[in-house]
Amino acid sequence: MKLHELNNLEATNRKRIGRGPGSGNGKTAGKGHKGQNARSGGGVRPGFEGGQLPLYRRLSKRGFNNYNFRTVYATVNVSDLERFDEGTEVTVELLKNAGLVNKELDGVKVLGNGELTKKLTVKANKFSETAKQKIENVGGTTEVI
Repeated sequence: MKLHELNNLEATNRKRIGRGPGSGNGKTAGKGHKGQNARSGGGVRPGFEGGQLPLYRRLSKRGFNNYNFRTVYATVNVSDLERFDEGTEVTVELLKNAGLVNKELDGVKVLGNGELTKKLTVKANKFSETAKQKIENVGGTTEVI
């Protein structure tokens, strides 16, 4: 391809602003009256939101975030199980009826906070090591659902 072989080269005239009557862009040259955008070099950088924390700083920068897919357990302490009678089979439904669990969420986890003196059969989705130990030390059993 050579320069003399080029065709359809239509040069469009650039918009000449601030050039008297008739152009429609005289006086303030389409910039309005005063203000930051009327000044030379005026305006704000791309992404500026007037001092509000910009979107690019509000969003996480990189990597995978598991927050939406995490497993959330409703928790019950060993000390809360003390209210049940000796030999009771403690299930999720029983915990709900007793008011120890409001929402089941992704399951019920028994934590080892407090003391237990009664022999119980506890059925839950998960147990902490100390909870399992305390329940079995008094002769009870743990069962993962």
